[in-house]
Amino acid sequence: MSRETVAPAAMPTLEDVARAAGVSRATVSRVINGIRNVDPAIQQAVRDAVAATGYTPNRAARALVTRRAETIALVVSGAGDASEAEQNAFASRIFADPFFGRVAAGVVGYLRPRSMHPVLMFAETSDARDQVVAYLRQGSADGALIVSTHGEDPLPGMVAAAGLPAVLFARPTGTVPISYVDLAHRDGAELAVAHLLDRGCRRVVSIAGPQGVSAGQERLAGFRDALARRGLPYVPAAEGDFTQHGGERAMTRLLGEHPDLDGVFAANDLMAQGACLILREHGKRVPEDVAVVGVDDGSTARTCRPPLTTVRQPVEDMAAEMARLLQERIEHPDLPVASVIFEPELVVRESA
Repeated sequence: MSRETVAPAAMPTLEDVARAAGVSRATVSRVINGIRNVDPAIQQAVRDAVAATGYTPNRAARALVTRRAETIALVVSGAGDASEAEQNAFASRIFADPFFGRVAAGVVGYLRPRSMHPVLMFAETSDARDQVVAYLRQGSADGALIVSTHGEDPLPGMVAAAGLPAVLFARPTGTVPISYVDLAHRDGAELAVAHLLDRGCRRVVSIAGPQGVSAGQERLAGFRDALARRGLPYVPAAEGDFTQHGGERAMTRLLGEHPDLDGVFAANDLMAQGACLILREHGKRVPEDVAVVGVDDGSTARTCRPPLTTVRQPVEDMAAEMARLLQERIEHPDLPVASVIFEPELVVRESA
């Protein structure tokens, strides 16, 4: 009994796409490699032909033409030099924080349809920061999206000084010539103040973010400024670290010092969740006795009990815009640095 051997189906080629689109092989190559001087109607015909034939570009060959890696470094960076144990804790905290998951989702959502791919890198030591710069210099990635966890982080300045394409999440500390996206943090604090005062709160406190981070500084300053304009010049605050445990510690301290407090503005939702837990443990009802407002509007705001009233930070949209700015800078290296500031929005739920 003989057995037939079935030859594997041949992979579609550029010639197949060209025949299906009714154009030359060179035109197909220009469209696939992102060269812009092709009529839009022809570009669409080539894309339709690619979909119809199932053609998959050879990444290595394309890189030779475009001189691009089609890879973006998504860098989470800190300051100083962490010990080995601190490095492990740093990575664990990043993966556990919903904020960073939202950043990654926004970046991937933008890059994937454009056949670009992120590579996650941590830069919590001087050696790791040097490795990021070397990685970019070697062309292993076309540019970097940097999420810095500390205001004194030297990496944005290092990348800018090297002339490498990069965009930062949040305004840089000092005068660093680097593009960035950020939130209008003070406007967000104003929204929180207006809502708490409209509820009748008068003895308000703040669980502030880390004061070494621009977002922590801006949210606390904006909260105090907004209250001062309304005749409430003294606002007790305790600094947290953007974690739930940090919110618990800060809330415990504030309750001990100001047991009659009736409103809390926490600089992020994780700390607001920690505040709600401590308030319940001390017999305080949220929001009947103490109203709580957070910042972010990620999954924590919806799973907290009670669900959080919060100042929405559109992290996914901000991360996508960061990726768009980087792509623009990669394609046009002479563009001036740019900033995009997103507007906050108050989302009212049950905690205030």
